[in-house]
Amino acid sequence: MKKYNIGILGATGIVGLEYLKIFDLVDFPINNIYFYASAKSVGATINFRGKDYGVIEATLDNIKDIDILFSSAGEAISKELVPTLAKRGIVSIDNTNAFRMDEGVPLVVPEVNAEALRGHNNIIANPNCSTAQLVVALKPLHDAFRIKRVIVSTYQSVSGAGKDAVEDLTNQSKHYFDPAHNVPNRYLPYDIAFNLIPQIDSFADGDYTKEELKMVNETTKIMGEKIPLTATCVRVPVYRCHSESVNIEFGKPVSAQQAKEVLFKAPGVKVVDDAAQKLYPMPRGSENSGDTFVGRIRVDNTVPHGLNMWVVSDNIWKGAAYNSIQIAQEMIKMGLI
Repeated sequence: MKKYNIGILGATGIVGLEYLKIFDLVDFPINNIYFYASAKSVGATINFRGKDYGVIEATLDNIKDIDILFSSAGEAISKELVPTLAKRGIVSIDNTNAFRMDEGVPLVVPEVNAEALRGHNNIIANPNCSTAQLVVALKPLHDAFRIKRVIVSTYQSVSGAGKDAVEDLTNQSKHYFDPAHNVPNRYLPYDIAFNLIPQIDSFADGDYTKEELKMVNETTKIMGEKIPLTATCVRVPVYRCHSESVNIEFGKPVSAQQAKEVLFKAPGVKVVDDAAQKLYPMPRGSENSGDTFVGRIRVDNTVPHGLNMWVVSDNIWKGAAYNSIQIAQEMIKMGLI
């Protein structure tokens, strides 16, 4: 099997470090690997497969001799570097909002629309974490029963906002029980410990947040057709894994059992649903998995052909690093790299 020279852009961040666990888990065919980050991280080392690697400053001059770049350093850095690298023949799988809605850039969740990869021009976008897990659950149901409308409320963990937000939750929780514990200036707009913040990203038209609009627009692009969807996105005091309450109206009659049978067979989905045994997906227990867990599947009798379900997935894995690596694996399988 051919082996590839790999670059990680944003290597010292939450997502950047997670790639390393997954590479070993899936036995990704790596020849050489390079770790890129901002100038302040230069001098740090990262251990991978028993070897220490120095962190390299992320500049156009330094990013070279690689086949695939996994990019998770932020939208501004991606816009600065990735288009030029693409012209040099480097395939970039970008985990930011920089290119997701650009025409000609595939926005891919492999279980849903892997064929879109055939149209790549060396840039592939990884979707927003809350969108990725949602479409994995929606696609098989849409194929079977035709979705008319979706209402989704998200319960998104602090790791989705990065290391600083994780530290917010830790420090504020300590302060809650011990006021003498010093709390630095918060990263999130309000305290997150023992609280919920019904705002993720900035507000846009109609007082929806950009995070909510991403879910609407990205779902349409990935599914390949307009599906009416409205979202409310909430940051919750959970370290890892996003949860979603999803209400769906279908064009055809559907029972809870029929939906479960479809989801049992769906790629990337794990059904955890037994009310009698109190079995349903939760953030704890869903970490470090590339699967999307679905439970609490039940009929909504307030609308024709309605269904409710609860969807949980690891936002750092399926929402970011794991999905990106799946994209690379698909491209290799399809002979696109």
